Amino acid sequence: MRKGFTRKPKEDPPGVPAKNYITPGGLTRLKEEYHFLLAKERPAVKEVVTWAASNGDRSENADYQYGKRRLRQIDSRLRFLMKRIEAAVVVDPEAPRVGAMAEKVFFGATVRYEDEKGIERLISIVGADEVDLERRHVSWVSPLGRALMKAEEGDRVVLQAPGGAAELTVLEVSYERIEVEVFREPLGAETTKRAK
Repeated sequence: MRKGFTRKPKEDPPGVPAKNYITPGGLTRLKEEYHFLLAKERPAVKEVVTWAASNGDRSENADYQYGKRRLRQIDSRLRFLMKRIEAAVVVDPEAPRVGAMAEKVFFGATVRYEDEKGIERLISIVGADEVDLERRHVSWVSPLGRALMKAEEGDRVVLQAPGGAAELTVLEVSYERIEVEVFREPLGAETTKRAK
């Protein structure tokens, strides 16, 4: 592609399964959440359900009903996390790149671009499980990620957004460490309640 030319993102053919690209930090976060749910949260909730069941009539026992529902949610999330971990294709943004792989936008790139109004933004392209808008981490399958994919410095790309099309100019492409926020125990977790 010649510098300065505008291109539109290529559409995916229907039915093509997407790969679960993820950074090393993103995979670590998924594994930490899986371990927390399996080793800490599920046993704590199961203990509450066992205690509630021992109190008699289960049909009117809120602790029992809530606990059983929470166990189903945990099991569902564990299955989801296991599938995401098993399908993960880890891509390290810091890995050495040569030629076009170092100059074009691919998964793991940090991109500085300018919109039509001249406003500059800096984003990092990460996996679907790592999106964090406060840290400016955008999924590679999002409209912005897809528009920027395979572009290089000086290219103009068209972003197809819900608010309409917008033209962006790629100013800089780099590959550097992308810090993914570590997994933190959720506030409403059963293990958190017991720690008080």
